[in-house]
Amino acid sequence: MFTMVKFRSMDMNHSGSTVSVAGEKRITPLGAMLRKYKLDELPELWNVLKGDMSFVGPRPDVPGYADQLQGDEREVLKLRPGITGPASLKYRNEEEILATVDNPQQYNDFIIFPDKVRINRYYLHHYSFWMDLRIIIATVLNKKINYDGELI
Repeated sequence: MFTMVKFRSMDMNHSGSTVSVAGEKRITPLGAMLRKYKLDELPELWNVLKGDMSFVGPRPDVPGYADQLQGDEREVLKLRPGITGPASLKYRNEEEILATVDNPQQYNDFIIFPDKVRINRYYLHHYSFWMDLRIIIATVLNKKINYDGELI
């Protein structure tokens, strides 16, 4: 557990879930712009400098999700959380995906979260400096990568 530094993009007085969906009222207009261009992530560079995070790794989850990991899934907790990573690239439009389903929380919990765990486990066993560099480049260029870190 650590405190992640971010720009506030949501109204603090909401009773919504931990899963955010594109177009929600709780996302402020300035917050929507920050999120669209991923500028809300910039303050996390402080977390990288402090050593809480790295540039590349699994995105840190809100409390409770790590508790759901079982067996070999828990090995992803060995990785330092990152600003970007292969699962982040695949789900860079996660809020838009969740806006298209009837139950965003359920879709996140049973489809997206397990897929992110699978992708992060693959990354744990195959990461390298060169893969991290390709992930950073893909993030900057807003591109996807395949499992081997190649741009697609």
